[in-house]
Amino acid sequence: MESAHGPTSRAAHRREVHFADDEIIVSKTNLKGIITYANDVFLRVAGYTEDEILGEPHNVIRHPDVPRCVFKLLWDTLKSGNEIFAYVLNQARNGDHYWVFAHVTPSFDLDGKPTGYHSNRRVPHADALAAVKALYAQLRQEEQRHAEPAKALDAGMQMVLGLLDKNSITYDEFVFSLSKHTQLASV
Repeated sequence: MESAHGPTSRAAHRREVHFADDEIIVSKTNLKGIITYANDVFLRVAGYTEDEILGEPHNVIRHPDVPRCVFKLLWDTLKSGNEIFAYVLNQARNGDHYWVFAHVTPSFDLDGKPTGYHSNRRVPHADALAAVKALYAQLRQEEQRHAEPAKALDAGMQMVLGLLDKNSITYDEFVFSLSKHTQLASV
């Protein structure tokens, strides 16, 4: 089966691709998650041309191994007008994959009305990835225990919230605690 971007099955390619520590993947979307801007690093790593990616939903790079609850948390946070940091596994056009440490923020017009979203993605620290991969495997396993998508999503979210509650930390504190190289700035 073919889509506008080639074969719909990208599973044949499972190579992890990397980008340099000093590079930043940048993209912008409208409020519906449609890509309105992608920098050259995004295009190169994800394997798209600008003409192919502009106007496409950002979830075209969503890797199926990322638990659905991670994206629910991301979108709920953004829609509330707040920024979020998250470790995300993305999928390139050809099925290759790449990990990022994403910082996603809502964009606002001069009247403070949201107009879209801006995402900067950096190379994640290896010590954080070990913890993230283990957590995501547990979250996927919990989500897969439920046949109904809504129940699966709720179960994953409850697992995340339970982890935060058990450790008496906020989501931001949790994300920044995953690497010895990152810390949450005091306000």
